[in-house]
Amino acid sequence: MEMKPIALTLLVIYGLSGVDTDAVSVMEGDSVTLHTGVQTNQQQDIKWYFKDTRIAQINGNLNKSCTDVQCKDGDERFRDRLKLDNQTGSLTITNTRTSDSGEYKLYISSNNIEKIFSVAVHGVSAAERDAGKRKTVKEGESVTLDPGEGRNPSDVMTWYFNDILIAEISGDQSQICTDVQCKERFRDRLKLDHQTGSLTITHTTNTDSGEYKLQINSSFSTRRRRRSITIVKSFKVAVIAGPDSGLSGGAIGGISAAVVVVAVLMIIAGAIIKSIREEAQ
Repeated sequence: MEMKPIALTLLVIYGLSGVDTDAVSVMEGDSVTLHTGVQTNQQQDIKWYFKDTRIAQINGNLNKSCTDVQCKDGDERFRDRLKLDNQTGSLTITNTRTSDSGEYKLYISSNNIEKIFSVAVHGVSAAERDAGKRKTVKEGESVTLDPGEGRNPSDVMTWYFNDILIAEISGDQSQICTDVQCKERFRDRLKLDHQTGSLTITHTTNTDSGEYKLQINSSFSTRRRRRSITIVKSFKVAVIAGPDSGLSGGAIGGISAAVVVVAVLMIIAGAIIKSIREEAQ
């Protein structure tokens, strides 16, 4: 039984300290971006902490991740999985693990901004994760890539194939294959579900094999400012040859005719050889 990813949950909590807390829930293996909501400049000092351990910092034009021993050399918790946006100071955690669950604190000293993100990463077994994110179909069949959660009306959901934009849902509007390259490849074979954001590929061919990514941008407003969280989900699709793959009716007919011709020639050759032997005797 295929296990669907747990629903994405966004909450805004106001503690006694008055610091906003954004809560986000993701499935293990997804990527999540925690947005600062500001544009950085050389005077800003931005620090990110995980459970009181400093994990990333932007100071002027310097960008550092995992500067502390506990982050870099201790349990190596975030080895090569943190990315900082130099323009905004936003932090991205890739290939999330259940051990990434907890509070992430953001401090922007020049703006006197303090913010807390509560991240919950829900684990699934490797088999269940692969079942949901690895799809194998035979040529000609349809395949549906399901985010596994209901879509919020304010969400912007964007689908990519090998980093090519192929579909987008924003509000009650949707677009499929807006550029020539996409239209030629998927020609009327893509369908979007507005309720879930799922993508269906019909009449699959082996050229549809590859990596599909879904980017979910969720925006919401607090009493102070507008906030946003970005979740990225990846799907691997393999389209394999079916029993009759590559053999059209005409091709099959041609092969059958060739077999008949070869059989006739063999009979004629056999008769000639027999006749020659009889004359030799």
